[in-house]
Amino acid sequence: MGIPYDDVVLIRQSEKPGEPSVITVNCPDKTGLGCDLCRIILFFGLSIVRGDLSTDGKWCYVVFWVVEKSRRTRWSLLKKRLLGACPSCSSASGIYFYRSELQQPKPPDVFLLKFCCYDRRGLLHDVTEVLCELELTICRVKVSTTPDGRVMDLFFITDTRELLHTKKRQDDTYDHLKAVLGDAMISCEIELAGPEILTCSQGSSTLPLVITEEMFGLELPNDHPSGSPASNSVSVTVDNSLSPAHSLIQILCVDHKGLLYDIMRTLKDYNIKISYGRFSIKQGRNCELDLFVVQADGKKIVDPNKQNALCSRLRMELSHPLRVAVVSRGPDIELLVANPVELSGKGRPLVFYDITLALKMLDTCIFKAEVGRHVIGDREWEVYRILLDEGEGFSMSWKTIEDQVRKMLMGWE
Repeated sequence: MGIPYDDVVLIRQSEKPGEPSVITVNCPDKTGLGCDLCRIILFFGLSIVRGDLSTDGKWCYVVFWVVEKSRRTRWSLLKKRLLGACPSCSSASGIYFYRSELQQPKPPDVFLLKFCCYDRRGLLHDVTEVLCELELTICRVKVSTTPDGRVMDLFFITDTRELLHTKKRQDDTYDHLKAVLGDAMISCEIELAGPEILTCSQGSSTLPLVITEEMFGLELPNDHPSGSPASNSVSVTVDNSLSPAHSLIQILCVDHKGLLYDIMRTLKDYNIKISYGRFSIKQGRNCELDLFVVQADGKKIVDPNKQNALCSRLRMELSHPLRVAVVSRGPDIELLVANPVELSGKGRPLVFYDITLALKMLDTCIFKAEVGRHVIGDREWEVYRILLDEGEGFSMSWKTIEDQVRKMLMGWE
């Protein structure tokens, strides 16, 4: 079975503003492919409004209808990244055939971007936006402000293009940052982060008990987060009566940013394979999903305990894909945001971008920021801890900050 390389990923851009563009992927199958594709689409700032997926276990056919939100999409680059997520193929006269993955790809090199500059409102978001545009993925961050108004930023980043070891790529990164920071930039350095630097970059070894209890409890709360849609209820059921070979997972919920990614990453972590699926957004942002799935052994999910565990986790991930809280740290206040990390080690894209954008819109300064990973319970979390600058004239309520950040992260703005 083979197809021309150019037909592995096809993108038909919308002809009118507001209408969806169509992305078609036709390639070898692998467990978690849908998750990887949805993550890339989320990184490019696109919202999936409809989706269809089918596979015979070896080859899959996926169609996504997507709409642009706020920024211009680099479609050619998106196509390149989607092609990179598809399983490897071997070629013969321009025709690409299925080849099993023999080994996992090598983890990307981590680089330390260290720069010092004079502080100003919105600085951290402007820097984050530049890094996102350059396809530099932020792994960890440490930001601190000195009494004389200088900011020391440490960004631990990976390069999607795998070129950051070259002088040309480093100079290009410096030029883009200089264009945004101007004379405010004092110094800027990029170096490969060795094991000793990565060890020092880890977040605080422990989180306060009140944070772990309130933010990471596994119980579903009775009320919805402030600022969320009133109808934000989630229904997840498993039905084994409609197909002799597959379990049907039916999901009813309200749309939010990255919804399909949250579903796909959960199924990927549970090693659930989707044979056929359909996703659509109805009137009022209500979403319906029908997924015909099997376990890793190719059998239906018949164990009631496994069914309950999967349904419970899906309800939790769709109700609270991210955790947001504002807490007191003595005279200061701290914003905390946490999102679960995939078992593959990947975190949700653009979280730091959305946080800093929300704070910039609120005209709130960041005094100190830290991003680290923590194992809490049976899973790993990416935790963003941001100490806010309560300078003269600061009058923002905790609730306003929490609501604005949550709305930005969930796409409710």
